[in-house]
Amino acid sequence: MPGPSAELVQQLYRTPPDRFVAARDAAVADARRAGDPTTARELARLRRPTVAAWLVNLLAIRRPELVADLVQLADALRAAQRELRGPRLRELSAQRRAVVGALVAEVRKLAAAEPEAPPAGRLPLAEVEATLNAALSDAEVAEQVRTGRLLRSASYAGFGEVPRPQLRLVTGDEEPEAGRPTRRPGVQREGRSAPPDRAGERAAQAERAAQRAARAERARRRRALDREWDRARADQQRAEDELTEATGQERDGVAVLDGIETELAELERRRAVAEQDLSRAKLARRAAERAVTVARRRAGEVEAAVEALAAEEGDADAGDGAAD
Repeated sequence: MPGPSAELVQQLYRTPPDRFVAARDAAVADARRAGDPTTARELARLRRPTVAAWLVNLLAIRRPELVADLVQLADALRAAQRELRGPRLRELSAQRRAVVGALVAEVRKLAAAEPEAPPAGRLPLAEVEATLNAALSDAEVAEQVRTGRLLRSASYAGFGEVPRPQLRLVTGDEEPEAGRPTRRPGVQREGRSAPPDRAGERAAQAERAAQRAARAERARRRRALDREWDRARADQQRAEDELTEATGQERDGVAVLDGIETELAELERRRAVAEQDLSRAKLARRAAERAVTVARRRAGEVEAAVEALAAEEGDADAGDGAAD
């Protein structure tokens, strides 16, 4: 048996977490009734995701092209971080903020289209954002996000992979020890004659010069790496500060949205009451119109009867006068 189809698994992970277990158990029962124990066992192993993980899965399933862009950006960020390319890293950092912000907004829209999703004010969007940032820094998290089977949100304390430049400690074998004078080539001590092997001395001088040049080059590279490392750390700190600020702004925005939704709910309640009052008023008006119509008809009938009676009385009075 091949096991559960990808479409069935995606359907389960699109299901809101509070209905996931019931949907999974129903799928297990269907597989057992169909005589497919392998699929039943694999389905039974599926675990319910948290709300934040479900939102990320919804993004991966509904908008896979956006998650593919995120994974591509994550690869570029990790490469720039490893190579300590400051300008490229700053450019990608700005792109990261824009991409993550757009993905969080897309998650909010996708959740709004789900009939059983939590209200917008209670969506754990901060956890979603933290998970997306973790995916930009950790290839394993990025792969979990891409598959749409994330079980819980992820977080990352820093930003990007920590670079490990290949630096080595310069030992005393490469530098003259403190307090020990460096013997200059070609300078003779007083009372001693120069060594007779001039070719060997020149070779030793050349070797020492090459060693000094190599040490100078290593020192130059170390200083360059230290400067680039300082810039990378400064970029990281700025990115983390911006993340903290953005998280606080999001929290404030959620609070404002909650207040607005509360006001909207109150306005909806008042609207419903007003509509009921208006409906009752319309019914009362129609009843009053019917009563007026009936009353007018009755008044007309009475008025006609009065006029008829008056006419009869006039005729009677005329007859009585003639008889007299």
